[in-house]
Amino acid sequence: MSRLNQVVIGLLLITVGYVLGASQSFQSTTLLAQQKSGTPTEETEDKIKGAVKQMLESQLALEEENFMTTATKGLNSFAVSCGGVNAMEDLESGNGVDPETFAALYADLAKPDVATHLGRDDQGRITYKNKIVRMYPVSRLKKMFATRIKYTGETLEEESSF
Repeated sequence: MSRLNQVVIGLLLITVGYVLGASQSFQSTTLLAQQKSGTPTEETEDKIKGAVKQMLESQLALEEENFMTTATKGLNSFAVSCGGVNAMEDLESGNGVDPETFAALYADLAKPDVATHLGRDDQGRITYKNKIVRMYPVSRLKKMFATRIKYTGETLEEESSF
């Protein structure tokens, strides 16, 4: 095969490849498994609203009985389902906070008296009185989930281990 034929065949293959790529002939369809369209049914929304109302009532009861002190605005469903936490004490100690308090602090939902002591370090992490706010250690989270199982009556089968 002559040198000219090799160059022509090479250019032809490049052109065919370009045309196929530009036309997206072999591109797979985008999977949207995580995206849901619409909203839950009215019946499901009513169940959610009822559950939230009961959680708010439970949170108030835990606060009245001194089993719970929040550092953020609104419902802390994780803490309620685990029998309460003292988020203020947790912040002061610097030993970590529950996951929902942690998330709420990053979402700018701190109560005003807490917000005055919040800041960020050079890496963008939330600080409380210049101490980095961390989530509870795994050992404490496991204890909280065990307590939650007591209240929910769930039986959690171990599906995987880390």
